[in-house]
Amino acid sequence: MGKIERRRTPSVRVGAIQVGSDHPVVVQSMTNTDTADVEATVEQIRLLAEAGSELVRVTVNNEKAAAAVEEIVARLHDSGCEVPVIGDFHYNGHILLRGFPGCAHALAKYRINPGNVGVGRSHDDNFRQMIDVAIQHGKPVRIGVNGGSLDQALLAQMMDENARRADPLDAGEVLTNAIVASAIDSGGMAEEYGLPHERIILSAKVSDVQQLVRVYQKMSRECDYPLHLGLTEAGMGMKGTVSSTAALAILLERGIGDTIRVSLTPAPGGDRREEVRICLALLQSLGMRSFSPQVTACPGCGRTTSSFFQAMAEQIQDYIEQNMRRWRQEHPGVEMLKVAVMGCVVNGPGESKHSDIGISLPGSGEDPKAPVYVDGQLFRILKGPGIVRDFLTIMDEYVARRYGTGVTSS
Repeated sequence: MGKIERRRTPSVRVGAIQVGSDHPVVVQSMTNTDTADVEATVEQIRLLAEAGSELVRVTVNNEKAAAAVEEIVARLHDSGCEVPVIGDFHYNGHILLRGFPGCAHALAKYRINPGNVGVGRSHDDNFRQMIDVAIQHGKPVRIGVNGGSLDQALLAQMMDENARRADPLDAGEVLTNAIVASAIDSGGMAEEYGLPHERIILSAKVSDVQQLVRVYQKMSRECDYPLHLGLTEAGMGMKGTVSSTAALAILLERGIGDTIRVSLTPAPGGDRREEVRICLALLQSLGMRSFSPQVTACPGCGRTTSSFFQAMAEQIQDYIEQNMRRWRQEHPGVEMLKVAVMGCVVNGPGESKHSDIGISLPGSGEDPKAPVYVDGQLFRILKGPGIVRDFLTIMDEYVARRYGTGVTSS
């Protein structure tokens, strides 16, 4: 797989994380707790960060939420969790940022939606107040336009202008143009108010896959700000996962995007970390980053009717996930490991040889021997009820031998 050439942008520092330029695409997520509930919010941020979220956003929608932010960040710091926390502001951000300087200082970045900061003169005044606070505290800003909360005055103006054209564009194209114009014009306005160019990130989210691609392609041509990618209101479960990965994969493959979020609607009581896991899997699938060893496993067919193959693949995957925290500390680089768990002789030996370490079961009704390949060479043939246990031992030894010893866990 060839390396994806990304568009050139400034580098924006968000806490200790760099977004844009040659830095890796950054994974982020957002809490769904009541921010005023300090304990619940701290716990969810910690879980999201442990899952791999490098930035975490929280809603700051009222005085109680704003008052809680400073304590949330302090508790995270005291617990050793240094993930940058971003404040999400709509409608009253200018009031909250001015009224709670501890909140403004504690946050690593502000998210502002220009469609929700007032209309007419009040829009400019409210927007400027938030930019002034960002300048005062040395914070970057994400100017995030959403299709569902676009500045209606701007959209109406552009629709009117389009109607007077000799060859009017269709409404969808005008909407795309309005979304991009709102984001880029707001970035320019922030710079006019004194916010440095290298402290601005833009986003322009919609809920339709093809329109999202068009919006970001246009925006990437017309500015060099780092871009935050995400399909807004993506939906639940498989629909949200497929739609988000389809849209983001197209853009990332074209070098567009510097930080990403998958905005899934969780099931009641669902795991918020799922959106983080999808981001990690997406970037790793595209070869843009490595977070955990890749396990190649065949889908199974009539040659693998025994459930042993599926159980073995699951056990090996679970073992890797359970040990990754320790492995990252003790064996730097282990996330690059490639493992194959195959079910029969058709593709099994070949895939195993192309991985760093692999095991190939014989398939249903075939000779009950499981060859293990290490670095492309036959290493050992396993038999009997302890095949999985023996393979895990071989894999542990291989990891220690290949990736050496880094910082040992205490």
